[in-house]
Amino acid sequence: MARGVPIHDADGIEMARRAARLAAEVLDMIAPYVEPGVSTEALDRLCHDHIVHVQGAIPANLGYHDYPKTILTSVNQVVCHGIPSRDRILKKGDIVNIDVAVIKDGWYGDTSRMYFVGAPSALARRLVETAYEALLAGIGQVKPGATLGDVGHAIQSVAHRAHFSVVREYCGHGIGQIYHDDPQVLHYGQRGEGLTLEAGMVFTIEPMLNAGQRGTRQLADGWTVVTKDGSLSAQWEHMVAVTPEGCEVLTAWAGGQAV
Repeated sequence: MARGVPIHDADGIEMARRAARLAAEVLDMIAPYVEPGVSTEALDRLCHDHIVHVQGAIPANLGYHDYPKTILTSVNQVVCHGIPSRDRILKKGDIVNIDVAVIKDGWYGDTSRMYFVGAPSALARRLVETAYEALLAGIGQVKPGATLGDVGHAIQSVAHRAHFSVVREYCGHGIGQIYHDDPQVLHYGQRGEGLTLEAGMVFTIEPMLNAGQRGTRQLADGWTVVTKDGSLSAQWEHMVAVTPEGCEVLTAWAGGQAV
């Protein structure tokens, strides 16, 4: 433990890696189905069946704090935690984040990515691509001796340079045999501040960028979070391990870069 943050040995990292790869595989699998006319409920059903029947894993979100579905589908102005619904039909120009987590042999894998439904607007494309660039910038800071402030500062620098805002109410988190563990990984900060990273730490980095102001509000369903001003929002999430040499992205997608 480092100030309450678990330090995993090589066997633990391997177990986390296996779960992470399964989560990433789900996002690769679902990509061809993210099309106009498809409901987010249909996407949820496909992901559930793949996790259970193909991977032999457990959908981590289903039943977590009474969450009713397998994935989270956040469309357009939804920042995070969108609940799949048969009434939410994707249409051309939508952008959607799909967030999935699985449990395999007691270890969690967690990742999310953005998808374009048909051709996006110029603003939507720029927002999604900037959010991805911000994720990579944050990951690029991860190494022993760096701080979480370095990670957050890199993310906010990319966002602010493009005149986008960073959501502050939600953050990345430690993960392993516990779904949401220490540390909390903020997506803003100052260089040199916060927890010092050590080899063996495993956590997610999952910046949410808004096209407008950073303010959010939660809907009456108790889950769905939207931008206060109705602007578009985009999020990407990777699960990383701090290695002696730097960093390993445990949830890398089969196709490599996603945008």
